[in-house]
Amino acid sequence: MGTILFELALTGYFIAAIIGIIDLFRGGKESSKLMIAFSAAGFVLHTAAIIYRYVAGGHLPVTSMHEAASFFAWCVVLIYFFLEFRYKIGIMGSFILPIVLLLMITAAFLPRTMAPLAPALRSHWLWIHTIFAFVSNAAFAVAFGIGTMYLLQEHYLKSKHLHGLFQRLPSLQVLDEINHKLINIGFPFLTMAIITGSLWAESAWGRFWNWDPKEVWSLITWFIYAVVLHLRLTAGWRKKRAAMLSVIGFIVVLFTFFGVNFLLKSVHTFQ
Repeated sequence: MGTILFELALTGYFIAAIIGIIDLFRGGKESSKLMIAFSAAGFVLHTAAIIYRYVAGGHLPVTSMHEAASFFAWCVVLIYFFLEFRYKIGIMGSFILPIVLLLMITAAFLPRTMAPLAPALRSHWLWIHTIFAFVSNAAFAVAFGIGTMYLLQEHYLKSKHLHGLFQRLPSLQVLDEINHKLINIGFPFLTMAIITGSLWAESAWGRFWNWDPKEVWSLITWFIYAVVLHLRLTAGWRKKRAAMLSVIGFIVVLFTFFGVNFLLKSVHTFQ
């Protein structure tokens, strides 16, 4: 049942993402509504799939690479719907849903078996630490999409291409405002993820910090977004530079999330 729900959710996201891509070139209000409808259907099915896996496994389903990628995608869609409700930017899904689809496709190709929890994971920290981590990653993922929208809109302005997609994208001011809010959400959540991860490590292994690759790359990610926020406050960095750093920061997030698990030896490698 969980597999069927996941596949149906993936199908909903796939259709929504395809509509979103088409919407970039020849879309309108109707196609945007259709994209939101299919993504909403996918989200409901996805939620059911996560709940089913939680009930079957007896713990938050984030302890395998399949579960983690799936839950990452779910968090991205949750933030996307919040922003869509707040700002009513129909075309935003065209930039966010492809990220969701890529995460879901990755999850689809990863093993889906449910193994018993390792002793170190049988802790209340599993919920606390992972929720902070996934919300921060999702906020940065959406900031990546918004940053891409900003860079594209600025390109249209500089080239004086003031028709077509330019007219459907939000103003640079609105995009910069959303980008800043997302980083203001993601950064403290990432900070709390690192702090709670250190506390969990101390209770599990007797040390707060082990210089594990996942810890190191999480810290690198933290510094990147700390620089973004610091420069916005002290040097007036806004708009293009902030958007570019949002794109770069998310690339580091993806490496921390996937690269460390696939390429490096880490105690944080998923089961």
